[in-house]
Amino acid sequence: MIKLSPRTVLHILKLYQLVDKGATLKQLDNLKISSHQSHATAEVSVEQRHYGVLFASQLDDLDHQSLWSELPAETVPLPNPLDETTVVTPFLGKATMVLYLPTTKRRLDSYLATIFDPSLSRSQWQKHIKAGHIQLNGQVVTSPKTEVDEQDSLEVQLPEPPDSRPNIQLLYRDREVIVINKPAGLLTHAKGGIVHETTVADFIRPQTEADPDTDRPGIVHRLDRDTSGVMITARTKLAAKELRRQFAARTVKKTYLAIIHGQPQHQRAYIDLPIARHPAQPSTFRVDATGKPAQTQYQIIAQNQQYSLVRLHPTTGRTHQLRVHLAYLGTPIVGDRIYGPEEQPEVDQRLLLHAHKLEVTLPSGRRHDFTAPVPDEFLSFFPGIDL
Repeated sequence: MIKLSPRTVLHILKLYQLVDKGATLKQLDNLKISSHQSHATAEVSVEQRHYGVLFASQLDDLDHQSLWSELPAETVPLPNPLDETTVVTPFLGKATMVLYLPTTKRRLDSYLATIFDPSLSRSQWQKHIKAGHIQLNGQVVTSPKTEVDEQDSLEVQLPEPPDSRPNIQLLYRDREVIVINKPAGLLTHAKGGIVHETTVADFIRPQTEADPDTDRPGIVHRLDRDTSGVMITARTKLAAKELRRQFAARTVKKTYLAIIHGQPQHQRAYIDLPIARHPAQPSTFRVDATGKPAQTQYQIIAQNQQYSLVRLHPTTGRTHQLRVHLAYLGTPIVGDRIYGPEEQPEVDQRLLLHAHKLEVTLPSGRRHDFTAPVPDEFLSFFPGIDL
């Protein structure tokens, strides 16, 4: 019995230069090996190309026609990479032959995204496949690598989409960017898995060419779900690259408004307190000397006996930075169910944190200041105030 191992198949493909020298077994898709008394065969896919490997003690140039009878008639062996006058290659004391196998089959995720329904990205289809929403020839499949062609029967059962789209206010749009006023409660983008709700990324996806096969097309920064306010998104790959560069370089100026419990000790101050993930609650953060640097400037705009309205200027962009800094001062943001007091005022139905202004250099080179109107919930705490 002639045996052929997956690693030997990989070495043969490297010899024929069909994969890179550094390729690993993970790059071999749909590998099928069959052992026989006089020979062994393998079928394998590499980057959507399909090959057959014939491995035997002895081989002649035409042996593939008799030893592998189920091959398509038009299949032609590849030339010996060491001697192009023959198609048989000596290897590990045996003889091998590699054949290119023409096929119409392709990966399931690719087929769904390019032929079945291009309105969903390949990454979105991968999530639906893994969640068991696709049946192939009557059987549920969960591997995006599964191969299909037009002869296969596909049944797609996707979850019902959200009943309504969120009320997103458009603040500005040109050929390179879209600026919106994100409402509180709206997720910026999915974080893996299937999200049964519309996100900012879903709103932007049809209008951008940046990162189309990801969960965050056009997204260059994010706001927490419960935070409202101005967000800028990219419509082109170059715009996305330039905007991300500015956020990383901290040349974007961000201004937030927040209603907080109590009154800070100082009218204005500069908070420089590092932040780290909370070890006991990994989804939250805390001030920690071993954490990453985080700086916030604040200024009190108005206050009464219970609450203060503050203007915030973060110079870093750590997750939950403003919420953690203000909670550490003993003046948490009203409506903060993670870092605030257990009992919240009845008038509050949301986190009272609003991204009010964003000053950024557009990809065209023009510096621009975008403003998202102050929500009515903020004004109800300080009636008559002019912001």
